[in-house]
Amino acid sequence: MKNRSPWLWVPTLYFAEGIPYFVVNSISVILFKRMGMGNADMALWTSLLYFPWLIKPLWSPFVDVLRTKRWWILAMQLSISLLFAFLSFSLPSRTGSAVGAYSLTIVCFWITAFASSTHDIAIDGFYMLGLSGGEQSFFAGIRTTFYRLANLFVQGGMVVVAGVLEQRGDVPRAWKLTLLSLAIIWTVLTLYHLWAVPHPAEDREREKSGHILKEFGRSFGTFFAKKEIWAGIAFMLLFRLPEAFALKIVPAFLVDPAEAGGMGLDTVSFGLVNNTVGVIGIVLGGILGGISVSRRGLRKSLWPMALSLALPCAVYLWMAFDTSMPLWLIGASVGIEQFGYGFGFTAYTLYMIFLSDGPFKTSHYSLCTAFMAASMMLPGLVAGALQESLGYKSYFALTLACSLATFAAVIIARRKLPEDFGRK
Repeated sequence: MKNRSPWLWVPTLYFAEGIPYFVVNSISVILFKRMGMGNADMALWTSLLYFPWLIKPLWSPFVDVLRTKRWWILAMQLSISLLFAFLSFSLPSRTGSAVGAYSLTIVCFWITAFASSTHDIAIDGFYMLGLSGGEQSFFAGIRTTFYRLANLFVQGGMVVVAGVLEQRGDVPRAWKLTLLSLAIIWTVLTLYHLWAVPHPAEDREREKSGHILKEFGRSFGTFFAKKEIWAGIAFMLLFRLPEAFALKIVPAFLVDPAEAGGMGLDTVSFGLVNNTVGVIGIVLGGILGGISVSRRGLRKSLWPMALSLALPCAVYLWMAFDTSMPLWLIGASVGIEQFGYGFGFTAYTLYMIFLSDGPFKTSHYSLCTAFMAASMMLPGLVAGALQESLGYKSYFALTLACSLATFAAVIIARRKLPEDFGRK
């Protein structure tokens, strides 16, 4: 078992890592919207689902000490199988129900979010234990590719399936069947991992020592003692502000009817445009972003990446003024915007790596991802209420104006970056 080929488990583990994350943070948005929930409530409750990833650093040391990483992976996968099934049965039987009717569904999403974030911790730790240094480098691109394929599978494939089922006229039943089919697929994946995931000698339960809390405190202390930390926190909270305001509202904008100021896409068209063309745009943008930084370094790449992340928000402002554009043009517009996001997000990822350098790299990177979750959650809490009060046109104008925060974040961060950081 210890010598089992990484090809048997690395691709499928990272595919599995992505599925519950995108179900919780993406599927929930379009699901609640299609069920008739208003934008304010939808944005508020789906943004709160980021919370487990925000506080993930608080329990990651315990996953590292208690049991084995393999045990945590399989335990969380079994839990998520049950949770996907519970999600299916928790949905109300009719659309347009009051928010209270979704209480059980929201609770199920919350528990799934906690299981998914714990699953993430275990997989990332297992990757370092189950592979040699050379194998870790070799499979770095493989794991990223399969994580992105999970995005395509969930946001493209499963949404299109739900849309096809919706065409029979029963929206709640369509989503119930979609989530139930996802639970079955996930259960098959869990059973496969029960066989495929090896037992590395290094993956063992550590002695339960009182040192864990001391080391936990040291990791926090050294993180906030970094000279560049406050500039780094400002960058992590502000750089993605335009995207944070757009993220929860764009799906609603694309499916709302023209009389409500939206583009009027049905669920199948939405899945193809936003969750297939859009995901491909993100992947291509991310690849180009990595090439750019490897040639020019992060410091020189920051401004082009900031512009590519912020200014494509103008695409949605343009679309809000022309809600009758054909589907192919909607798809091209979303693809361009998502390409810009993928290109620009490379800077964010690499800046977190820069900020995590030094002792406690893993813990410090985990803290950075907590600030990343906060940067998306906090604007999302008020995004829906703002949109309902402003309308789509004024709201997307406000989103574009948030580009100023992105530019301010770049000015703050560039002063602390070494000239050659990220350059090959």
